[in-house]
Amino acid sequence: MNLFVVGDVHGCFHTFKGLLDQHWNPDKERLVQLGDLIDRGNDTPGTLLLAKELKKRYGANAVFLMGNHEYEFSQHIENGPNEYWLPQCGFATLDQLRSANMGLQEVAEWISELPLVWENEHVMISHAGIADQVEFPFEEGNEIGVLWNRTPLKNIGRLQIIGHTPCKSGRPEYEETSHSWNIDTGAYRKVAMSAIRVTTLGEVLEIVQFNVDPRDVSEND
Repeated sequence: MNLFVVGDVHGCFHTFKGLLDQHWNPDKERLVQLGDLIDRGNDTPGTLLLAKELKKRYGANAVFLMGNHEYEFSQHIENGPNEYWLPQCGFATLDQLRSANMGLQEVAEWISELPLVWENEHVMISHAGIADQVEFPFEEGNEIGVLWNRTPLKNIGRLQIIGHTPCKSGRPEYEETSHSWNIDTGAYRKVAMSAIRVTTLGEVLEIVQFNVDPRDVSEND
């Protein structure tokens, strides 16, 4: 079963759904979304509900990883006001969730169950990747761990697929030294939402880019 890996979504529900409806074949492909479902776009609630629905319907063939924005949300709910996250995008996300009558604790509990990585012998998928100099990559608060890293990646002998840092080119970018693809193309910046179709052996079959639905991003963003 091939892998259909989707980059950062950031509350862009209509774009995410359109991308999946037109390009993902759930009968033949495992979906892996590499984190940052929430924040910034206009419909975090709809995005979360879609993810929950897909997980319920397809089980292990619909995988959602934790991103740093999910981590920030959970820290806010569990440990009190997150002064870093709130002004950045948290206030808007909380307003959206309350308007949709979604329980914040329930959302936090769902997020807490998200894995940090999906991997096999040939492919590792995470939000921000295994850094070249990292000692504890799976510590959620580590600034060069798999949720936060923006430093050069390590060549781990497998294909790495990441997001987190929007590609300056607006297209998914391959880095030969680390044998990695970054597929975050800034959906919330009205650029595109991107995905990559690969075999379980790490062979790239297709790069997919999907135009951002104008309903997902406000005009003044």
